Amino acid sequence: MEVFALKVEDPGCFWVTMKECGPFVVDEVAYKKLNDEMNQFYDKSYKDAHEVKPVTVAEGQVCVVFCEELRCWCRAVIKSVMYCTDHYQAECFLVDYAKYIFIKSKDIRVAMEPFMQLPYRAKKCRLYRTRPVTLRIDLCEGTAKMVPAKRWDIAATWYFQNLLKASTHMKAKLCAIEDNTFDVFLYVTIKDEKVCVNDDLVSKNFACFEEAEENTGTSADCQENQTSLNAESLPVKIVSPTLDFRPELFQKIPGNLGTGLAVSSSSLEDIHQRLRTGPGLNTVLVAKAVPDLPFKENTEVHTDKLQQCLNSDLLKTHVVEDDQQSSKNLSEERNLVFLSNKIEPSSSLETAPLFHGLKKELTRKKFLGPNFTESYCWPSVARGCDVVAISYQGNDPFIYVPPLLTLLQLEGCYKAFTNRSGPLALILCPGWKKAQLVFELLKTYERCSRQFHPMLIILGQNKAAASSVKIQGCEVIVTTPYSFLRLFERHNLFCRLCHLVLDEIEVLFSDAAEQVFTILDCYKKATITEEWQYSPRQIIAVGTHWNKHIAHMIKEFMYDPYVVITAMEEASICGNVQQVVQRCVNSERISVLLKILDFTHSNPQKVLVFTNSVNEADVIHEALKSNSIFSLKIHKESDSKYILEQWTKKYNSGSPVLLDATCVIHFSFPSPRIFGQRLHTMSDNFSNDSSVDQEHTKARSVILLTENSGCHALGILRFLQHAEAEIPPELHDFTAKMLEAEEDKKFSRPLCAYLKTFGICKNRTACPDRHQINMQMDIPQNIPDKILQAPGYVTILPLHIVSATNYFGRIVDKEKDQYTILAEEINDYFENPSNRISVKNVEAQALYGLCEKRLFHRVQVLEIYSKEEENLFFSVKIKYIDEGRITQVQSCQLLHLPARFQCLPPQAVEFVVCRVKPIDKETEWNPKVTQYINYKIKGKPHEAKIVHTLGNTAWVDQMVRITRLSELKITTNEYNVRSEILSTGMGTDNPEHIMQLQKLCGHLKLLDHTENLESFACSGDKFYLADMELHQHILAEKSTCVIKDKEVVIILVKEQKGSWCKLLKNKNNHVSLDFEHWKDCEDDSPFTGGTKKMYVTDAVSEDLVDSSEVSETESDD
Repeated sequence: MEVFALKVEDPGCFWVTMKECGPFVVDEVAYKKLNDEMNQFYDKSYKDAHEVKPVTVAEGQVCVVFCEELRCWCRAVIKSVMYCTDHYQAECFLVDYAKYIFIKSKDIRVAMEPFMQLPYRAKKCRLYRTRPVTLRIDLCEGTAKMVPAKRWDIAATWYFQNLLKASTHMKAKLCAIEDNTFDVFLYVTIKDEKVCVNDDLVSKNFACFEEAEENTGTSADCQENQTSLNAESLPVKIVSPTLDFRPELFQKIPGNLGTGLAVSSSSLEDIHQRLRTGPGLNTVLVAKAVPDLPFKENTEVHTDKLQQCLNSDLLKTHVVEDDQQSSKNLSEERNLVFLSNKIEPSSSLETAPLFHGLKKELTRKKFLGPNFTESYCWPSVARGCDVVAISYQGNDPFIYVPPLLTLLQLEGCYKAFTNRSGPLALILCPGWKKAQLVFELLKTYERCSRQFHPMLIILGQNKAAASSVKIQGCEVIVTTPYSFLRLFERHNLFCRLCHLVLDEIEVLFSDAAEQVFTILDCYKKATITEEWQYSPRQIIAVGTHWNKHIAHMIKEFMYDPYVVITAMEEASICGNVQQVVQRCVNSERISVLLKILDFTHSNPQKVLVFTNSVNEADVIHEALKSNSIFSLKIHKESDSKYILEQWTKKYNSGSPVLLDATCVIHFSFPSPRIFGQRLHTMSDNFSNDSSVDQEHTKARSVILLTENSGCHALGILRFLQHAEAEIPPELHDFTAKMLEAEEDKKFSRPLCAYLKTFGICKNRTACPDRHQINMQMDIPQNIPDKILQAPGYVTILPLHIVSATNYFGRIVDKEKDQYTILAEEINDYFENPSNRISVKNVEAQALYGLCEKRLFHRVQVLEIYSKEEENLFFSVKIKYIDEGRITQVQSCQLLHLPARFQCLPPQAVEFVVCRVKPIDKETEWNPKVTQYINYKIKGKPHEAKIVHTLGNTAWVDQMVRITRLSELKITTNEYNVRSEILSTGMGTDNPEHIMQLQKLCGHLKLLDHTENLESFACSGDKFYLADMELHQHILAEKSTCVIKDKEVVIILVKEQKGSWCKLLKNKNNHVSLDFEHWKDCEDDSPFTGGTKKMYVTDAVSEDLVDSSEVSETESDD
């Protein structure tokens, strides 16, 4: 008979109304008449409504309610009751319309018997003998097969709903009635084509047919069950239809969500075959890559993995790479993926599991389609599964945002939480900056979806802030672990939280592991209750690096997650591959290799030895043959087809060569981009048990580290540290020197901003700026000499606020401020229009005048941007030398500045407020704090105590705004800047800030390689400058300047051994020479060798005098 769909939950739970007459079916005219009679009765028949109001209301009770949406009285079943102070509300299911509504107590009436004679108009149906399926994977047996499931997954539900929406006609064939539910064959007509929905779901691998059972309802049973639809035998309690809608979030149904393409399980069976090696059979493949040939990933056959090694430039080592080449190779590396479960990737936007509106918006923004990582992650997230994704692009929120938005569109999944408040999704980010980025992304794509009102919540330590947050109506919260726990103290946030996203998981576990596990534990406890059995529950973790905490998270808090790793070196860490570094001399690599390949019958292995050249491959192959080790040699000049046949050949014993490598030996170490691809050849031997020590794992990676591997040593060390592998002490020592050399390369760079602001830089190796004192650059600048000589409180004027603790401004002379006088003169000069002469030829580093808001400033041109020939004007980058601001202006705005206005040195000084830093291990100040401080202090004079100076930077502790009450002739402290930052709740104490600065200044290097020595140092509040003319040359890189017992000690090392008749050409009175500490010299010098120490007792400012008293001959050192 023809039917019309009223409400569709999933193929196992949907409601229809019959358009035709038949058994158990009442004509629509009868229902219309019933509706009219109920409206007339309940509106007019009783003037006193209390006579038809129920005395009590309970779940499962049948009643009549007034629906505001339909504007009529309807038959209903009470689903739940919520009691308030003066009334109660009830959630009702309208049995004739298949709707859920909330009704106040005043709109509920007793169901009179005459109105309950007709069966319910909405018939609950399910597809006859059509059951959901899932892909069951047995990693132990190495099998995968489609098996019946208990619940429908989101993909099948979505496909079913879209199929019914697209139909023009719908018919149902009744086959059985069971538990008040019609079992039907459903037929739909789409574009004049009739489709059986039951068969279609089975053909798309969304479902399977259930075998006939003896107790299955028959046509005879239908007659017996007829009374179950009538009012005389109404059930006491009807199970909520939304409970049947719960999608099976963890079923592994492969294929695109739109087409449901099937995947055979035979491939997985092939992958996990464990074939034994015959007695005494040990295999080594010696390989050299064939460069510049494309390869395709195929995990179904092991030989294809080997073919990838051969057909890519996998083994090719490049000592020096440019950025363009590295970028190209990164793209190639993405073609490899490590999966815990089989996933059919969605490689195009058309087939991606996203809702139509989002696809349309992405197309409008010219989005080309998912990248390699996204093609695997989107289907997993869209199905509602737990997902762990580790990728080079793991810090990109686009890995999870589009499919998560798609899930949130399915409002039916969350019907069980209609009467609750709180977020449906929580996204935890490692800091406010990343949270801001994710929030803006959500707001961008919210326009093409239903409104889910995302909120960005960053809270400080003020408890009142958490209480003032209003989360009603918010379905997605973006925050940090620390902020979320502060919010959780005031709000119940887990009552309907379905999706928990951990963004940049390795950073979260590094900076806030305790907080993250607390949140995971709360989420687990909130979702183990029975009411969550049919509701979505999903954890998504994405990042760039594997972390040991991830394994614990998977084991304790996830259910059969999809693990997607496209960074192969991270996959090896996840797979617990044993990493071994073997130190050896380059000429002894062959003998070391033979020791590693010392096979025994009880320990058979299959090893891949990667080389850097064809010649090396030939040499190794011959060496192995001479030691009776079976080996296969393959490189660009060999017959790869024959080698692959030998690789998979079965011998008379019936045992083949092992189908996957158990060990990789890096005879020649590759570039970082290739290292992970080599490790991928062992992927089938990766261990899934993180509790197993590396020493007991099957897969092993051996690195031969020689004296020629220096360019890779630092990368090897970082990888071994990340993998928590054993590190040879020699590697530590060697890389320590390399790190020092890397720091020396940054010597001309500015001093690290993090070091200045907080006293420490968390990532020195990646930071482009220097982290040591440069005596030439760090001599105090733009700071009056009298302040350096007698540091104390000065008046400062902050003019440019960089952050909450970093400002640029001027030091104001209380007696006679030179800049104030100059500024008046400049403005008076330019007030005359004839003096405003535009600059024709702009030069870099030159000083000019600039008018801004009727005030004239001195500016310096830092950079001239390229200009087109036809344009007269062009842009320049300038710096306000008296304020510290840097901006961009047009060249035509620059004015000629007379020389008399250029004499006064630049006045801008950088000020840093000491002993305060952001909370929650943040590395940057929250913009709200910076804005607050900017409003508070900009342009206002403050009294500050300078405690340290380097270059153009002055550290202040304290910085106070003082208000002078002239009438009372008193002054008051209006506020302390540091206290104001702390009062926002976004800052915390940093007691080691000044100590770290003093420690930094206590280890200085000497740079002068000539006879002139210039050394700058500071100890406490004193600054020392030693400017000496030496008798002969020294080795500056080995000479040092240190603080010892609060004194500056300079230790010099001669450039050439030999006798010096004296140390200085001229000696200052403030320099004393220490001849009391002598060390024996190895050569036969007539003088005892030793190290000369010069104790600088004060700043050397006097003219050098003749060193007549230094008569001793200096020793040979």
